[in-house]
Amino acid sequence: MAAAPTPLESVEAAAEGARRALDGTFAAISVWERERGRLRVLVNVGELAEGEERFPGDESYPVDVFPEITEFLHGMGAPPSGSWGRVGGQPHAWVETARGDEEARVAALRRRGRGCCVVAPIVLHGRAWGELYVARSVRAPLFGPGDADFATVLAAVAASGIAQTERLEEVRRLAFTDPLTGLANRRAVDARLDEAVERHLGEGAVVSLLVCDLNGLKKVNDTLGHAVGDRLLERFGSVLSLCGAKLPGALAARLGGDEFCLLSVGPTADEVVRVADELCRRAGALELGEGVACGVASTGDPIGTVRSARRLFRLADAAQYRAKAARSAGPVVAGRDGGRADPVVRMADRPPSPLSAERRRFRGRGRSG
Repeated sequence: MAAAPTPLESVEAAAEGARRALDGTFAAISVWERERGRLRVLVNVGELAEGEERFPGDESYPVDVFPEITEFLHGMGAPPSGSWGRVGGQPHAWVETARGDEEARVAALRRRGRGCCVVAPIVLHGRAWGELYVARSVRAPLFGPGDADFATVLAAVAASGIAQTERLEEVRRLAFTDPLTGLANRRAVDARLDEAVERHLGEGAVVSLLVCDLNGLKKVNDTLGHAVGDRLLERFGSVLSLCGAKLPGALAARLGGDEFCLLSVGPTADEVVRVADELCRRAGALELGEGVACGVASTGDPIGTVRSARRLFRLADAAQYRAKAARSAGPVVAGRDGGRADPVVRMADRPPSPLSAERRRFRGRGRSG
């Protein structure tokens, strides 16, 4: 689980490990979604029955169909069959067989051609998180009390791994998220833009970067206070997220201060410009601030060869700078005013003066160009 690159693959590793350890033919891990009152299957491994998928899109079961998972975890009663008790504070697993009384789990075993299963609750931080489910075929020996004991231990190990994964995900989330707006932060943009340019160079994918500067933030801060300024930043962040949703897979981010960006991979340059137009209109309609200065650079426009994230960022930044200087109500788009002779392209590609550094430094780690 610790070696898995994603949380879902970590859960998959736990399910597969439990299946092998218990000599099962099938295993699944489900999470209890309290707000929706259901057990949702995250992963199925082993021999799948008809209709089962390794990573189901939405395989779920109302908790009232399997009430024992909640009652058992909170000490309200024993499951309909199997043993009752706790091992080291962990709720004990129980066994169901296809020969048992007709109820939901037994019916599911028969329907899917399985002979028995062992169900082990997964508990995180003292609360029910979900369950580990391991089954055997009708031809295999039935699970016994020793298997239930072992499944209880395996569920505790899985819970420990899931807790560690969740902690790491929270650290990653905080590391790549702007705390005020909830958008991605500069570090996330750095990483994603490098990857996007690599895709452009390797696959020809269109990469577009929209950079914008929120006008009037200083005035709001000076006259109404920083709490109101923060509210403007949050409100504009929501507008940026809303507009970015029109570009599948786009990354909306706050670079810092009053600077934001939208990174798109795949959609055409024209699609990105249409979104930029809408963003400018919506920003201008906010009750606070003075709209936004917006610049766009896309590999789908005549801006010359883009071999590095740094160059695309400089182009978008130069377009935004020109939009701000001209007090443009709409976006300025690099390359749409004469190709390489475009003033934005010339500004971006001009060698920096030794007396003046770039307005923004981008940590481009790609190839130069």
